[in-house]
Amino acid sequence: QVQVVESGGGLVQTGGSLRLSCVASGRTFSIRPAGWFRQAPGNEREFVAAISLSGGHTDYADSVNGRFTISRDSAKNTVYLQMNSLKPDDTAVYYCAAGPIVDREYVHSREYEYDYWGQGTQVTVSS
Repeated sequence: QVQVVESGGGLVQTGGSLRLSCVASGRTFSIRPAGWFRQAPGNEREFVAAISLSGGHTDYADSVNGRFTISRDSAKNTVYLQMNSLKPDDTAVYYCAAGPIVDREYVHSREYEYDYWGQGTQVTVSS
């Protein structure tokens, strides 16, 4: 069982930056791929970024590519999402997710590929 807790959300002006953190309990987080998703009011949850278990492979949604960076520190059981050049369209609840235990460098961009989800952290970008 893995519990995932996000933090780091808040209110920021357009062009600003935030860094989200995702801390997971359990010894297996370091051998699971991880990802970030977001859900804006009235919209479905969408993929933002994903990272493989070693951190050597990443994937991004087109809307955030070049502005957001996903990384992980396995010693701290933590995955980060560095968000730069934020726009009002980035306003959403951001969710961290952990995938199944794997032995390969997978990156997952679909919700059904993840087993464990956090409660989310709100990011609001003012214009």
